[in-house]
Amino acid sequence: MAAIALALSVSGYALYQAPPPAGNRVTILYDAFGRSPKMEKDWGYSVLLEYGGKRILFDTGNNPAIFANNVKAAGVDLTRLDFAVISHRHLDHTAGLTHLIKVNPAVKIYAPKEPFGVFGSSLPSKFYRTEDELPKAMRYFDGHPEETLSFGTAWVKGRFVPVDSTLEVAPGVHLISQVSEAVGTKELRELSLALETPRGMVVVAGCSHPGIERIVEAATKIDQNVHMVFGGFHLPAAKDEDIARIASALRDRYKVDRVAPGHCTGEPAFHRFTKIWKDRYAYAGVGSIVDLP
Repeated sequence: MAAIALALSVSGYALYQAPPPAGNRVTILYDAFGRSPKMEKDWGYSVLLEYGGKRILFDTGNNPAIFANNVKAAGVDLTRLDFAVISHRHLDHTAGLTHLIKVNPAVKIYAPKEPFGVFGSSLPSKFYRTEDELPKAMRYFDGHPEETLSFGTAWVKGRFVPVDSTLEVAPGVHLISQVSEAVGTKELRELSLALETPRGMVVVAGCSHPGIERIVEAATKIDQNVHMVFGGFHLPAAKDEDIARIASALRDRYKVDRVAPGHCTGEPAFHRFTKIWKDRYAYAGVGSIVDLP
């Protein structure tokens, strides 16, 4: 066994072992790159945050079976979550909800509030104009709708809590709600998580459609010090000069201590960030465990 462990270590792979008792850390459960031989790689994102006795699942990846495999490989018990957070409606962050709700149907799931959204929603019935001269059979609800109309969800058993503003959901745990203004994702609503620690905020972004700089700037309004930023920075097709500008801005303008990019950050951005951030860059491929202060 020792020989196998040595061989795996030399080849750049760490022999998988069950993680130690819960501490303050982030475990990467889903991504398209990584070193763990027990984890499947796929496009998507999911992490487990353990901090101060809280256990928070952030996103659920792109495939329920792969998500279930990686959760098992990491030794994670999804029945012991305090709550879950879904960053946005794209399937590479939501498909694993099928597995999560199956094993933990009672878990509270915070998700972006969207009119007619996939997580369920409600609107005052006055959102549409009425016409009293129409015959009853041509009027919505025969002309007598309820005051509030409720709309369905793709996960009917999910206990979703809609969020549309910055909200402290537990002591020291904040959700940052923003709306993308980027071409292709305009008006997409996204939640990021900001966790208070003694060394500053730990920020987890799903895809950063609103912009990673905007997300970090919002976190600094809670605590000016940002210790670490995880997640997808949404730079897979960005130009080198734009990547360099953002990498420098996070370091110099926002004074972030460390970064742990993943998911849609992009290979050129991984490369550029390692050059600019050097030893303050934390590798965060699927299966990685990153300690928190």
